[in-house]
Amino acid sequence: MTAAMSGLPPADGWTVDDLDSFPEDGVRRELLDGVLLVSPSPTDIHQIVAGRLMVALEESCPAEFQVTQSVEIRINPRRTFIPDVLVATEQAAQRRSRLYAPHEVVLAVEIVSPSSLSMDRITKPALYAAAGIPFYWRIETGDGLTVHTYKIDPEHELYRSSGTFQEQIVTAEPWEINLPIKRITPRYL
Repeated sequence: MTAAMSGLPPADGWTVDDLDSFPEDGVRRELLDGVLLVSPSPTDIHQIVAGRLMVALEESCPAEFQVTQSVEIRINPRRTFIPDVLVATEQAAQRRSRLYAPHEVVLAVEIVSPSSLSMDRITKPALYAAAGIPFYWRIETGDGLTVHTYKIDPEHELYRSSGTFQEQIVTAEPWEINLPIKRITPRYL
């Protein structure tokens, strides 16, 4: 019996192989150094922002990239995350996979929820940068929407701020994006 089937964590921590043995039940499972992270269902605000952002980015996305939602990034056998929205290379997207390797991801976007503050503000950006993902966006939903954009400093394997936007996201990378924040803001935020 696998650890996943017993429900008990393995003595040396969970691996992506354990995750693969779980049933397809819609539960969002991530791994941080062998520790299983299970997130509560997202709020309607979270899902509206993610859906609207995905559609808006897809409209201007060049052919060499593809925008998607909630696809797993397998960083290593004991570390895997599922960003809210991400941009992958077209070559990776053509595989029609349920997961990507870090080198196939161009942009990871996390929408901060009360249960993900530390993960989305500290842990995930540090680990995405260490994995070499070139761009990271963090969306805060507290008092209106604020989008924080980051670009990797590959020499130091960390993100440097490339902008903070409350009215309009204007950036030249990973492609030219000019997106009104209002377009991704839920009606009842």
